[in-house]
Amino acid sequence: MKKWIPIASGLVAGFVAATISFADLSSSPKTTEAANSSTKSNAEKVYVPFGQKDDYYLIDSGGHSGQLFVYGVPSMREIRTIPVFSPDSATGYGFDSRTKKMLGGYTWGDLHHPALSETNGDYDGKFLFATDVGNSRAAAVDLKTWTTRDIIKVPNTAGPHCAAFVTENTEYMFLPTRFAVPLGQKYESLDEYHSKYRGVMSAVTFDQNKEKLNIAYQVALPPWSYDLSDAGKKSSKDWAVLTTYNTEESTTTMEINASQADRDYIVLFNWKELAKMVKEGKYTDVNGQKMIFPEKQKGGIYLIPVAKSPHGVDVTPDGKYFIASGKLAPAMTVFSFEKAFKAVENKDFSGERNGIPILNYKSVMEREVNPENALGPLHTQFDNKGMAYTTMFISSEIVKWNPKTGETLDRVPVQYSPGHSVAAEGDTVAPDGKWLVALNKLAKDNFLSVGPSHPETMQLIDISGKMNVVDTVPVNPEPHYAQMIKADKIKSINVYPKDTKNPDAVYKKSDARIVRKGNEVHVYGIAMRSRFIFDAKAKRPDVIEVNQGDHVFIHLTDIDFDEDITHGFAINDYNLNMEVQPGETNTLEFTADKAGTFPLYCTNFCSALHQEMNGYFLVKPKK
Repeated sequence: MKKWIPIASGLVAGFVAATISFADLSSSPKTTEAANSSTKSNAEKVYVPFGQKDDYYLIDSGGHSGQLFVYGVPSMREIRTIPVFSPDSATGYGFDSRTKKMLGGYTWGDLHHPALSETNGDYDGKFLFATDVGNSRAAAVDLKTWTTRDIIKVPNTAGPHCAAFVTENTEYMFLPTRFAVPLGQKYESLDEYHSKYRGVMSAVTFDQNKEKLNIAYQVALPPWSYDLSDAGKKSSKDWAVLTTYNTEESTTTMEINASQADRDYIVLFNWKELAKMVKEGKYTDVNGQKMIFPEKQKGGIYLIPVAKSPHGVDVTPDGKYFIASGKLAPAMTVFSFEKAFKAVENKDFSGERNGIPILNYKSVMEREVNPENALGPLHTQFDNKGMAYTTMFISSEIVKWNPKTGETLDRVPVQYSPGHSVAAEGDTVAPDGKWLVALNKLAKDNFLSVGPSHPETMQLIDISGKMNVVDTVPVNPEPHYAQMIKADKIKSINVYPKDTKNPDAVYKKSDARIVRKGNEVHVYGIAMRSRFIFDAKAKRPDVIEVNQGDHVFIHLTDIDFDEDITHGFAINDYNLNMEVQPGETNTLEFTADKAGTFPLYCTNFCSALHQEMNGYFLVKPKK
């Protein structure tokens, strides 16, 4: 098996990448006939005939694109891009009034770790949540329409990275932060790092009826970096865990200085107990938020030593164990919730850090697992038999093992350097155990060259028997995390129902009108195949005429109540575009600051006369 490992400086020498050449995906050579037979077999596994649908949706984070990407499994065909934290000219996201306000002036986002809503620990197919590391935001996506419905700015934090792992019935999602900052991000010298900086965890709730996110409370954790988290299940459902690194509290050259100690920590917390504390008034008000300081408000939060610089921490489907992987140590550690609860009850502590008790490692640890030559364990998923699948970043492979015995059962090389992986229903109480997708950080030599920047890859692995890579697809940018849900759990709508209570909606041609209120102009128009009507009584009903300086609102309703007949609306040279789905009403709000004649047109192909679907936006110059 060929490998290359670039030499890096510091304690992470050799950690940047370890890759395996594509010709060596099998440890034994194959004849051409055998290779062709294998290829044919794999192709049959992923083939979804025309007119049939995939069995699963795979929803993948888009990282610094600020978007979500939707794939079908097993075909691995990309189905949709969902704009969340960044504007999207294809759909007009960030241009129409609602989404422009929701984005709050930000023009990019770094979307990490999407998480599906759950009921009784199982995906329910209703909503999806994600976070923005770049601008400290959280978002909710409605899976009936596959559109972003709410975004909130998370105060007192910098970079909620580990993001939205929801509790068993979506009571909360917890957002610990990658970066420690002074509360409110006010200026403080880095010399005061230990005393003035904090890594804040936010407990966020979501009102499904109003589709609104809310900060319930926050916890002022020590000034460390926090990576991934996971909520408990079944007997551990009131608890959650998250990983830490830089417990050395380094403020410079973190590659070296944040990797000095042999141990970092898992933070174990009882979210019900924390919520009870807040209800009883045991918190401090910080910039309008209810903040728990563990050194003051005692209880509910504990530390567990773990191999240094852990990335993933994952709860087993039965809720009895959680598995942490120290990426700078070739080991996965299985911890027992039951043992942790006993240690808490018996105050079996080995000390404390920043006022938080440290549970005795040997009292909580179930076993340490060291698969031979497997390097850089990061993240673990599960199948329907309770077996674990861990990504190995350095040795570029997926290792299958038994959490109850530590026995290595299987392994398969991937290309290259997998960070996360996602199994079918893999974060739930009942994984399916059929497919697993490796989310690889590097591609190299896999696809046609597009210059120095290579696409990353996702690789579909059949885990129904001996693990087998059956397909590889390019991804751009890097896949950070994904979840895979049964397709039949999601009940998408094809047409927006009429909303007779919406004052901006127009469903009859005769109701289309233009209303002036001082220097405000409200256009109540319709889009239909293949024309716009803005004023049914006008000589030219597809023309909007305003004065320079007018504040213009264009309320447009798509009255084609027919699946897949989407209309767009753009004004030439005004940098404006929006989309209206069948039955939907959307609004553009802007100032007509440029005088002149500007064609307007439909940007989504909608009929044979799509090219004819246009009109004019006339702006009279100021005298």
